[in-house]
Amino acid sequence: MLVKKNVRTRSLPVPVPADRRRFRQRLLAWYRRHGRDLPWRKTDDPYHILVSEIMLQQTQVERVLPKYAEWLDKYPSMEALAAAPAKDVTKTWYPLGYNIRPKRLQSIARESVAKYGGHLPSDEATLLSFDGIGAYTAGAIRSFAFRERAAILDTNVARVLFRVFVAKGDPKSHAMKRHLWTLSETVMPMRHVFDFNQALMDLGAMICVARNPKCPVCPMAKSCVWRRTAVVREPAE
Repeated sequence: MLVKKNVRTRSLPVPVPADRRRFRQRLLAWYRRHGRDLPWRKTDDPYHILVSEIMLQQTQVERVLPKYAEWLDKYPSMEALAAAPAKDVTKTWYPLGYNIRPKRLQSIARESVAKYGGHLPSDEATLLSFDGIGAYTAGAIRSFAFRERAAILDTNVARVLFRVFVAKGDPKSHAMKRHLWTLSETVMPMRHVFDFNQALMDLGAMICVARNPKCPVCPMAKSCVWRRTAVVREPAE
């Protein structure tokens, strides 16, 4: 795979335009056939997207699905969540765990009601000003709710990008994480960003898994640097 040098990380590779196009085409074609049917992919309501993203932090999709529906039935809007007693919010969150998450979610709701009329803003800087919204969540809200061209990088996406394009170095280092953000921004298409970002997450969750990845059925098998090098290494988390 041809690469050019990234001036910010010097020796780390960035795919050339032809490789980017090939990656996008293969990923989107795979997603159209194999993408998961998830309820938060059928809405562009920023609040619904926010709820799904906070719930999915460190929690498997199968556990989130019933709770997502229950939560939106009880708290259908930012205003409803903002006005709810904190104890009820924590109780409703059970058994997802990591109970700082419902507290942060309610805090975001209250701030959005107080400052933005119950609506999440679409600009990155304002989203990042909320306690509980980091770079990944801001990118997810922008691309999934507002259909903006915004990169994402969660554990699954980082694993895919590391294996396909890098496959050497420490995937958990700060320098590598910066580079993977650069990769996510670089390979992102101008159109179909919603599908592309969802496809990246699905590929990492379903095929390019941490242990025993399903390389033979991966759409990136022919161009994946990690597979081609055939070196035994610890799974990229």
